Parts: sequence; C-alpha cells; structure tokens
Amino acid sequence: MTYQIVDTSKEKMEKVIAHLGEELATVRTGSANPTMLDRVSVNYYGSPTPLNQIAGISVQEGRILVIKPYDPSSLKDIEKACYAADLGITPSNDGTVIRLTVPQLTGETRKEMTKKVSKIAEECKVQIRNIRRDANTAVKNDKTMDEDVQKDAQNEIQKLTDSYIKKIDEIAARKSDEVMKV
Repeated sequence: MTYQIVDTSKEKMEKVIAHLGEELATVRTGSANPTMLDRVSVNYYGSPTPLNQIAGISVQEGRILVIKPYDPSSLKDIEKACYAADLGITPSNDGTVIRLTVPQLTGETRKEMTKKVSKIAEECKVQIRNIRRDANTAVKNDKTMDEDVQKDAQNEIQKLTDSYIKKIDEIAARKSDEVMKV
C-alpha cells in the first residue's frame, strides 16, 4: 500500500512537471517559437479549434511566425483569434498567410517575463505540496500500516517532493536565463 501511495504521488508530480513545460512554452522570449500559439483557439465553423490543427505554423528568420491556413477561407478567423489571444504581437495579414513579428524584448519586458516564469513555477510548487499533503493524509488514514511503515512512507513522500521542487526550480531557472539572454 505504501508503495502505491508513493507511486501515485510520483505520477501526479510528473503531470505537474509536464504542465510546467507547457505553461513555460507559452512565455515569450526574444525569438519566435510556434508553441507561443498553443493557447490560440480559432472559431472554425462554429467550434473552437486549436490553431495548430487548422494551419501550419513555421518560423522565418528566427523572429517571424508564419501561419498558413489549410483552408484559405479561415484566414480572417485566425487573425481575429490572434488578436483575441492577447499575445502582445500584432498579426499582419497579406491575403494568403499571417505573419507575427516577435519584437525584441526590452529590459523591462524581460523582467516582466521572468516574473511570469517565477509565478508559474510557484503555482506548480504549490501543486506539488498539495500532492504531498494528500499523500501524507492517505498514509496517516491507512490503518493497515504500523507506525514505522507510516514514517518510512512519509519520508519517501518528502524525498519525492524535494526532488520535484528542485526540478521545478531548475526548469524555471533555465527559462529565466533564456528570457534574459539578449
């Protein structure tokens, strides 16, 4: 039972790390990255559809995102969705593709993005701690375990928590360095 609780906690913590990666991918750095558009949802024939399912997204010259819709009639809807997503980038429509030029980040913008990275990382740490709390509660409530086994399980859960908090810090530090790199 102890190992089941620890294993379940580990799986949940892995999902938090995956979520952290997805969230940080949307944080703007000085270069263009197609994952910046992962949150953009287009109203395509009456249903919200992820942009990457209705258009090809590529990077030109390191700072320009080019969106080429598979269906040319959806160009206006994609443009509207880019405005609505509040990317901080103005789309440029030339009739066949939409271009998003990612501006160079100023020092102030870089600091704001670093704060955003820290905020996302802190939210993930809170999720990890909540998983730890739930696991410790499950261990305490398990009447089939004696006291020593409960202590061992709680120590395992704490070690697991510490390792995942450290992973989050490392990932956030890498992303902050990427944002601050000129």
